[in-house]
Amino acid sequence: MHRLTHYPLCPRSRAIRLALGELDIGLELAEMKPWDVGPAFLALNPAGELPVLALETGFILHGTYAISEYVGEEITRHPVDGGPVPLFPGNREERAEVRRLVDWFLRKFHDEVGLPVLEEKVYRRFRAGTDPAPDVDVLRAARHNLRYHLSYVAYLTNERNWLAGEMLSFADFAAAAELSAMDYLGEVPWDDHPAARLWYARIKSRPAFRPLLAERVPEAPPPPAHYPDLDF
Repeated sequence: MHRLTHYPLCPRSRAIRLALGELDIGLELAEMKPWDVGPAFLALNPAGELPVLALETGFILHGTYAISEYVGEEITRHPVDGGPVPLFPGNREERAEVRRLVDWFLRKFHDEVGLPVLEEKVYRRFRAGTDPAPDVDVLRAARHNLRYHLSYVAYLTNERNWLAGEMLSFADFAAAAELSAMDYLGEVPWDDHPAARLWYARIKSRPAFRPLLAERVPEAPPPPAHYPDLDF
């Protein structure tokens, strides 16, 4: 079985878990805490970043981009129903749009919202020599940025069936991964962004999401009551 080194609240790890879950690919999970990168993990991935996928063959894939692209090339038909693989579907232009949005959420959203919130609300409490109290100015800026990104999700879903076009793609998994981590921490003002909420409810209802919704992370407070609710 393939082995994924991840952290439950790491959005980039979540994106890969959603994508592989959608393809019904079984995984053995190994947890690595982002604030506790040691020599063993650096030997696995010198970049010191999650996720890392060790294939059954022994080949190791580092990072969300490499993993998703490898899987998208390796699997040409859905292993369950034989349909299109929901990672990078469509023609060259459509696939380029998927990749643009994957980068938007896994880089821009992550830098402006996901990582600052995780750092302030979870990670910093475990970093040696660091004041465990969150920086309220950092959180205020991240929350402001989050509203901008939710508005962009709403704009995309008003124009399209899914974020990148008419077909479900890895762009949806990347965005849902980032937003689900923020939702676990009670940071997403869904009531103010109904179009984004409707899109999230659609993807949240897919079977691949169930393992994430059932997980609880000991290092973080319990998620809000709506977090696992498919009809929220």
